[in-house]
Amino acid sequence: MSFDAGWLDLRAPADAAARAPDLLARARTYLTATPGALALDLGAGTGATARAFATPGVRWRLLDADPDLLAHAAQRTPAAETVVMDLSRLDALPLAGVRLVTASALLDLASAQWLDTLARRLAQANLAVYAALTYDGSLEWTPAHPDDAAVAAGFNRHQRGEKGLGGPALGPDAAPCLAAALTRLGFRVSVAASPWRLHPGALLDALTDGIAAAAAETGVETRAWRQARAATVFASVGQVDLFATPPAASAQSKTTSVSSP
Repeated sequence: MSFDAGWLDLRAPADAAARAPDLLARARTYLTATPGALALDLGAGTGATARAFATPGVRWRLLDADPDLLAHAAQRTPAAETVVMDLSRLDALPLAGVRLVTASALLDLASAQWLDTLARRLAQANLAVYAALTYDGSLEWTPAHPDDAAVAAGFNRHQRGEKGLGGPALGPDAAPCLAAALTRLGFRVSVAASPWRLHPGALLDALTDGIAAAAAETGVETRAWRQARAATVFASVGQVDLFATPPAASAQSKTTSVSSP
């Protein structure tokens, strides 16, 4: 599982616009409550999550399996620590001194086992988590096309394939899975919608090509759909953000709450 730096840069403006502002603000407030706090970003790529926080005085530990992406991250966030590590090794996560664990556009690539293990590790270390931009399975296109539903279904099947994080990925079911696991462990969990809202341009073209190719791999005929999509004027890609604090961080340490988008 690896991504091209060009793709990450292409999607960066849409990601920044999509993040649920309330949850980002709450995560930022939680992190900065401790002077000089340390955040660990999983699947950090080029460091977009750290840049989204844009918070002076916060230290970042950026973790990714791709050293080339971390080299880009080091150039853009020189003060950050970078760690090259296989994300499947949750038992080896460098959690020393960390107050908040973050991730962006990562959870939907993970298996149920990986997410459950992550939740337990967070609970054991008493750490909060902010996980943004998790795909939720919904795709909307304007104008509509008769093959939209079939292509979306094929793409979602592809999303549930093996992505290298503990088995078949949960895809659209990932965020609810992690929310449920954290809730069982006593975390206070909030979830909010963070959809991409796209107009014609390079990102929409790349996304459409990617969706068509992925759906085709599951047996869906996508050529006519892709040709029709050249006339797309608007697309929405459903995503959700999650912020959760451990029981010790809440005055209501024996209660939980989950809000849905």
